[in-house]
Amino acid sequence: MDSNKFSTQIERFEVVETGRRRRWTDDEKLKIVLESLQAPRAVSSTARRYGISRSLLLTWRRSFGARTNDIERPQPAFVPATVMADQPPAPPVAIPGPASGRMEIVIGGACRVIVDAGVDMTALSRVLDLLERR
Repeated sequence: MDSNKFSTQIERFEVVETGRRRRWTDDEKLKIVLESLQAPRAVSSTARRYGISRSLLLTWRRSFGARTNDIERPQPAFVPATVMADQPPAPPVAIPGPASGRMEIVIGGACRVIVDAGVDMTALSRVLDLLERR
């Protein structure tokens, strides 16, 4: 059995005051967060420099996330654009096949069209345009 369980002896506890809790302004927090974003793996060293825990700095980084992401990302801007005349469609590329009057046309490796020598070129052109758009 534990002999101290029923002991009437009183123990003395000492309270050591560590000081007041520090208060950081939003500007100070933002400055520390931006400093931690300057280099990769700078969170721990920045936290040590300011005497705060790493987890507190990560919490501040999450809370200032919207502001810091805006600073890192480039702002949208206009890009110069030029307008060019429409180019005529390229003629369909035919893969040579047997000399029987039949033709095999392969588009992008996924589509294959086999036509006879007497095919209407206008209709074939429309079919090939549709297949290229897919």
